[in-house]
Amino acid sequence: MNRRNMLKNTTLATIGASAGMACANDSRGSETASALLASENIVGKKDVNPVNPAYFIPNRFKDKTIIITGCARGMGKAAVKRAALEGANIVGVDWLKEEGNAVINEIVKDGGSAKFVYGDVSTNETCKEMVKTAVDSYGKLDYAINNAGVMDAIFPGDPINYEKQKHLTFSRCHEATDEYWDVVMRVNTTGVFKCMREELKQMVAQNQGGAIVNVASVAGLRGFSGTPSYVASKHAVNGLTKNAAIDYAEYGIRINSVCMANTATPMVERAYQLVMAKVKASGGNAGMGNIKTKSLLQYTDSNHRDATPEEQVAIMLFLLSEEASNITGANYATDGGFTAY
Repeated sequence: MNRRNMLKNTTLATIGASAGMACANDSRGSETASALLASENIVGKKDVNPVNPAYFIPNRFKDKTIIITGCARGMGKAAVKRAALEGANIVGVDWLKEEGNAVINEIVKDGGSAKFVYGDVSTNETCKEMVKTAVDSYGKLDYAINNAGVMDAIFPGDPINYEKQKHLTFSRCHEATDEYWDVVMRVNTTGVFKCMREELKQMVAQNQGGAIVNVASVAGLRGFSGTPSYVASKHAVNGLTKNAAIDYAEYGIRINSVCMANTATPMVERAYQLVMAKVKASGGNAGMGNIKTKSLLQYTDSNHRDATPEEQVAIMLFLLSEEASNITGANYATDGGFTAY
């Protein structure tokens, strides 16, 4: 909780300072800041318990083959582990070679069936290879979770050095660089398109139906301060999802997306670190981004906890499963109520 409290205090201090500056000639300035600070003490009467990380549904995906991109960390790692426990043949894809390999090797060691494909999902070669691996290894492709994504242009395997990397981090439009814009759009939007293109080619050829889940974000449902490329890319993912759902319903292929708010993953953890570095470098000028930072469930939770990867994966796997047979073209708000108010 130290990191979370540090971020919360910095955020509140910035809000308070901004309120005071905005109302420099208005005695209500200090009252506004005090009210904002006091509101952070509101908690609910009962916390919602997250899904047990060990929970799974035996044999739900027996004899099914699932491609899951971004398998090395976070939600992708949780997805491959649970899907394997539920009987699926896994093809995990990631550009973090050692970490991705380790996750897949652990599944195999535990008796699961899994293959690893190393590569960048925004390249044709990687997308073709992951589908080829699925077909060569398991004879077909049933489902896919297109999870790989980035929030900035810093390679996920590199340590943070903000002074040297700030041109690669999220920034408002007038401060954003081509490098930031191009990498985020390439991985998040072009990557999902190219993954779907190869997955759908195979599913159409098989004529056995199928299902795809694209991982978008709450940033694909609304605006989000200081991250123009991420917001644009995730809106695009949601648009691609709806477009493909229309085009492939006649083939019995369902396509949906999930749109989470703050989730406890290494990508989000690093984003917090970059936000802290950015606020410090700018002298506390965080712009308008602090107006709203929590979902309903996060705000009322006694620890203001993020969603867990397992909570998100539970919905992804549900959307792949036969239980979701009447759901397609949905941009599921798995956001703890973030977009409800």
